Amino acid sequence: MSGVEARFRLQREGFSLDVALGLPGSGVSVLFGPSGCGKTSVLRCAAGLTRADEGVMRIGEECWQDSGTGRWLPTHRRPLGYVFQEPSLFPHLSVRGNLAFAGKRCGRRDPPDGDLLELLAIDGLLDRMPSALSGGERQRVAIARALGTSPRLLLMDEPLAALDAPRKREILPYLERLHQELSIPVLYVTHALEEVARLADHLVLMEQGRVVMAGPVGEVMASLESPLAATDQAAVVVDARVSGHDASYGLTRLDVNGVELWTARVSCEVGHRLRLRIHARDVSLALFRPEGSSITNILPAVIEAIAGERAGDDAMQCLVRLRTASGARLLARVTRRSRDLLALEPGMVVYAQIKAVVPVI
Repeated sequence: MSGVEARFRLQREGFSLDVALGLPGSGVSVLFGPSGCGKTSVLRCAAGLTRADEGVMRIGEECWQDSGTGRWLPTHRRPLGYVFQEPSLFPHLSVRGNLAFAGKRCGRRDPPDGDLLELLAIDGLLDRMPSALSGGERQRVAIARALGTSPRLLLMDEPLAALDAPRKREILPYLERLHQELSIPVLYVTHALEEVARLADHLVLMEQGRVVMAGPVGEVMASLESPLAATDQAAVVVDARVSGHDASYGLTRLDVNGVELWTARVSCEVGHRLRLRIHARDVSLALFRPEGSSITNILPAVIEAIAGERAGDDAMQCLVRLRTASGARLLARVTRRSRDLLALEPGMVVYAQIKAVVPVI
């Protein structure tokens, strides 16, 4: 399946939206930014719930709207699923009834196939009423209902925002499993970096109705041009595989494209794939390989670029590339004083000391 083209211009009192997105035809594309930046407006335009002043919406070769030609498909004719912050289930229908109602859109009378019900762990809830479900269960049913229409596109507008922390932890694994199983594109809105790190394949950063940066999540989060690079949350996201455990020390060994990293013990079997988030504030630089250090993860690297000071705390960000076969990139946060004392410059060989490796699980 080819990609998603979404171009919208919208002018309202006190707000304007002007975005042009080319997104992959599968995987999760996350729209990330502060409240009021236009994330939900993009989803509503894509769904046809808001009619942009100018707009184009295409899924592969299928055109849903094009203001240049006058083409416009109303929402009910667009093969999409939409998951809102609140589950919005029909309170008078059981779970089975809610799913059956969705199936009518694609001419199916029965509930979605058992694989989907099992994937979301709702096969035992079919005869329950929405009022008898937990918040996480209701949202899982809402996701199943959205997917029960056999959509070409799934839109998810902050689906975890209305849940408390325990319910978020409950539902994230199901979203992760969907991420691995779905073959359709997903547009996912959030302002939580944890969800970005865990779910995103493609990341779109938005501010004031505009796209600031977009691309594969690893590239965007490792870019010094990203607005995220100038914050305390600056971090890179890398994929890893569990390669072993050291029970005597409560540690897990991870393989990142041939690079060995250690972290606190994770409850995953050897071979399990997961994502890591490595914060810039947890990476320091040294000119020589330290000896007698309590830091376990010390890797040779080369500085690729250095970004300017942050207002207020005299901090700088260094982009370094590991001198390993993987060539993985890290961000390191250093003070301007440290930069000057070590005479750090692009092209220099250094050692990256990683104080914490955080599995996103």
